[in-house]
Amino acid sequence: MAGKGKKPIKITETILRDAHQSLIATRMTTEQMVPIIDKMDKVGYHSVECWGGATFDASLRFLKEDPWDRLRKFRDGFKNTKLQMLFRGQNILGYRPYADDVVEYFVQKSIANGIDIIRIFDCLNDLRNLQTAVTAANKEKGHAQVALSYTLGDAYTLDYWKEIAKRIEDMGANSICIKDMAGLLLPYTATELVTALKETVDIPIQLHTHYTSGVASMTYLKAVEAGVDVIDTAMSPFALGTSQPATEVMVETFKGTKYDTGFDQQLLAEIADYFRPIRDEALDSGLLNPKNLGVNIKTLLYQVPGGMLSNLTSQLKDLGAEDKYYEVLEEVPRVRKDLGECPLVTPSSQIVGTQAVMNVIQGERYKMVPQQTKDVLSGKYGATVKPFNPEVQKKCIGNAEIITCRPADLIPDELDTLRGEMAQWSEQDEDVLSYALFPQVATDFFKYREAQKKKVDPNMADNANKAYPV
Repeated sequence: MAGKGKKPIKITETILRDAHQSLIATRMTTEQMVPIIDKMDKVGYHSVECWGGATFDASLRFLKEDPWDRLRKFRDGFKNTKLQMLFRGQNILGYRPYADDVVEYFVQKSIANGIDIIRIFDCLNDLRNLQTAVTAANKEKGHAQVALSYTLGDAYTLDYWKEIAKRIEDMGANSICIKDMAGLLLPYTATELVTALKETVDIPIQLHTHYTSGVASMTYLKAVEAGVDVIDTAMSPFALGTSQPATEVMVETFKGTKYDTGFDQQLLAEIADYFRPIRDEALDSGLLNPKNLGVNIKTLLYQVPGGMLSNLTSQLKDLGAEDKYYEVLEEVPRVRKDLGECPLVTPSSQIVGTQAVMNVIQGERYKMVPQQTKDVLSGKYGATVKPFNPEVQKKCIGNAEIITCRPADLIPDELDTLRGEMAQWSEQDEDVLSYALFPQVATDFFKYREAQKKKVDPNMADNANKAYPV
């Protein structure tokens, strides 16, 4: 069987990005990752996902690291493996839409610093919010992969996914990813979906899911049998729970079949051995919550991604309202329906979740409405698959003007203004992009970086005093 009609399944390894983002709040440091790169580079991965998503924010905010420096170190180490990142369309890696010139410059610099594949998604599946990034990636000779934010609901029929996949192919994407952020894709549904997409488009199809609901490995098995080209997995120490299925398990599953990866399990075992103490340390410190390692079937009942569940728990704890957990979970689907049945992925998941918490805590729906909810209802994030609930829209934003064009069409070029604002801190071209995404966090990091330099060279202060005697 192994020799007949071979179609080895390709694997994207997520341990350097989504796996630790899902399980330990993106706290793995560059220093922890770099020593294992050489071995990972020998595996034969289709790609290693190592950048984007929340890594940028966490590096600057919590780890006091330059994310661009991390990327350059990865590029130096991975000689044979493609590097991949996650990119939130017009929101880049931030939480608001940016002007086209910022999006284009970010794509340009990401590829220049070492990224090969950019996985681009939009939280509403509004393709207008993806076109600028796709065009920019094509221009820079990068691989533009567009991700479908997979979700369930009346609007999300097989025909909907086929139509959107065709439009993605037509817009110039090099491949499509089914991005199942909440682990909602069931095994036999995966067979139907992958089969339908393979019949609709000619570009490769990749599948990304999370183990949260407990079905992910079975879903991968059925998707591979249906012809999916690439699956996302995580090395076992940071697999399962809210992360991805384990790399070694999927490799062993397909061994001896026509989908055999050909990966060396001994090499994978050595890589797993390297990451295991990091996992143990995270468990001991409390950074890795054992709750995130179990199966949560509520994911299928409420369609709430694992990261969103932990956000809701901590919000309710802060408010001293942990007893309202199930009420909030039941409110989430209602809010989602009011907001046009949007997929629940960053930032829409945070917006829907926060609104559900407020509706329950206040005892009246939409009595308190954060600005981001108002922005969704006024079209600032783009178009939803279904219309908004008109009563909710009226209550939240009154007669405010509704945006129907692509939101970024209303944002003038920003780069020059941003450069002016942060000129005193600029040490590399990329610094303006760090500042664009997280102005305050980046400024704090630039100050920290400056202070570290003075620590390294104590003579700097002495020299300054000699040059300018007081």
